[in-house]
Amino acid sequence: MLGLNGTSFQPDTLQLTGIPGVQTGQAWVALIFCILYLISIIGNLSILALVIQESALHQPMYYFLSMLSLNDLGVSLSTLPTVLATFCFNYRHVGFDACLVQMFFIHTFSFMESGILLAMSFDRFVAICDPLRYATVLTNSRILAMGLGILTKSFTTLFPFPFLVKRLPFCKGNVLHHSYCLHPDLMKVACGDVHVNNIYGLFVVIFTYGVDSTFILLSYALILRLSISSGEGRWKALNTCVSHICAVLVYYVPMIGVSVMHRAAKHASPIIHTLMSSIYLFVPPVLNPIIYSVKTQPIREGIVTLFSSKRE
Repeated sequence: MLGLNGTSFQPDTLQLTGIPGVQTGQAWVALIFCILYLISIIGNLSILALVIQESALHQPMYYFLSMLSLNDLGVSLSTLPTVLATFCFNYRHVGFDACLVQMFFIHTFSFMESGILLAMSFDRFVAICDPLRYATVLTNSRILAMGLGILTKSFTTLFPFPFLVKRLPFCKGNVLHHSYCLHPDLMKVACGDVHVNNIYGLFVVIFTYGVDSTFILLSYALILRLSISSGEGRWKALNTCVSHICAVLVYYVPMIGVSVMHRAAKHASPIIHTLMSSIYLFVPPVLNPIIYSVKTQPIREGIVTLFSSKRE
């Protein structure tokens, strides 16, 4: 049902598809999503609790890891209401304004993750290339300022999106191809002039993903060039960064895949686009705690101690 809003027709509610073409096996899909949410929430909360409780982990590297875990919780919780409603309760409608709010938070947390990964690469660069000044460069006040800067940058760049969408009329139906609200999905059902949305969206992507990924690559190039002269030394330096490298790959590879699919495979099956977007949103929050628990000894030992003490 369409309601008149000013001079634009907008749907009162939007219909969430879930996974297009998958009408059977919804219970299995719901179970998979519940398991992913459970792993993500428990894993990231465990890392946050560990860093807070263990004074030995009150160091810049683990503060940035806490930011990453907190952000991953935000990504999971921003998609959780509509995903569980769609697959567990078969409730597939979401209010138009609620959809815009969810879209804003999903994209904001996603863009913040890119900034946090950049900050973590700077942390590794200072720790390896200038270890004697590590504590004086990355003070608590500077870490807090970096975190607030990442939050401010993501919030301000994404803030116009809901208003840019709200000004558009919707005349191509109200059915979305996901179980959550994304800006590209909303553009598919909007009509009118969407050039401003597309141009601003491209600007935000380049300003965020493009700049952040460039500086992440630059930081590792400098680590390899400036820190160690021998091949064995370079290997040891990279070995201290393996957790962060894995986190970068887990985040950027699906993101690049989604971007390529959106632009180069527009006519591919909707289920492919949905699965790629789901991998992009659900895999990093699930894998990041596992990666750092497995590859970072203080985190691994701390989590074992944390859970063993709860059993006693």
